[in-house]
Amino acid sequence: MKKSLKKSSQKPLRLPPPSIRCTNRDMEKQAVIVLYGGRSGEHEVSLRSAAFVYTHLDRSRFTPWPVGIDKSGVWFLQDRDLPCPLDQMPLEKDPSRIVSIMPGRGLAGPEGLPGKALIFPVLHGSFGEDGTLQGALEIAGLPYVGADTLGCSLSMDKEMIKKVWIHHGLPVVPFIALTRAVRTDKNFSLEQFREDLSPFGYPLFVKPANTGSSLGVSRVDDPQELETALEGAFVFDRKILIEPCVTAREIECSVVGNGPVTSFPLGEVVPRHRFYDYQAKYEDPQGARIIIPAPMAPELSDRIRLTAEKAYLSAGLSGFARVDFFLDDEKGEFYLNELNAIPGFTSISMFPMMCREGGLSPRELTTTLVDLALRRHEEKEKLRFSVN
Repeated sequence: MKKSLKKSSQKPLRLPPPSIRCTNRDMEKQAVIVLYGGRSGEHEVSLRSAAFVYTHLDRSRFTPWPVGIDKSGVWFLQDRDLPCPLDQMPLEKDPSRIVSIMPGRGLAGPEGLPGKALIFPVLHGSFGEDGTLQGALEIAGLPYVGADTLGCSLSMDKEMIKKVWIHHGLPVVPFIALTRAVRTDKNFSLEQFREDLSPFGYPLFVKPANTGSSLGVSRVDDPQELETALEGAFVFDRKILIEPCVTAREIECSVVGNGPVTSFPLGEVVPRHRFYDYQAKYEDPQGARIIIPAPMAPELSDRIRLTAEKAYLSAGLSGFARVDFFLDDEKGEFYLNELNAIPGFTSISMFPMMCREGGLSPRELTTTLVDLALRRHEEKEKLRFSVN
């Protein structure tokens, strides 16, 4: 791992183009479906993230096809002649341009749509980042950017990924998980639950276990606020986490790779709200101050980056992810917070900005991610799934 860290500190990740090419009407180019929108509460964020990816795909190597998913889950092919750069992807719901996944056959849709294109999912949260989409793409035999089914589902579940990290000896903030089934059981006592949380002290953070962008997250400053926070989190998920508030800096790290991985210079988020909530991330231009690289001693930065690589690999990730930390300056300690298997790509998103700081431009970043996806697909195509 030290070798990997040293290499990543000096040279951005570069990959030679894979040999695989998918058939499309621009025969010499790789067809790339930029898939965005979706059913989650992060639908609007996805429209902005996808605009970044669509804008920065290298047209000399790739032919982009924009496909938007509406909030009911239907896929629609969009107009390919979109002006660039874009701030937000359109989502026209033309019934004659519906796109479908066919098991073993790839994609079906309007005339000219490449059935075996590579999928670049820019979908945040449920039904895009949680492994469900990735499973469907595997069944259809389609290559896709980012982590596989297990990596996505594990990263999305904050309780399960923390258990994996604990198993690997990586530092995490203490937590208690609560399911809706337990919460609604007749034997559940809110007073007893408050007592169980007493070692944490106040304030606490209550968060859904399987959402991103801080959806449903609440800060609880006294016991009387707990019930409202629990109900608010259960709106978004059937399982929630309760954690003590850590007075710490919010540090993030971009990681890219399939096997050997590259981590990039750290970034710091300084919220101007009570915490880095959805509004601060996406709605308030002044919601937070972003500092890249994060100011800290080089030795500490190296330790955090090495931990980010270990956290990424322990989750079985491939392609790319953003690893989030809490850094307690007073104690000189840091803790893993979350994994984002499909982090934001908006104009103010940390992931591409940290990659750029490490020498990987937006065009080089999108090219690298596509090449990693094709390389993994090539390797998987060589596997045997039966003895005959």
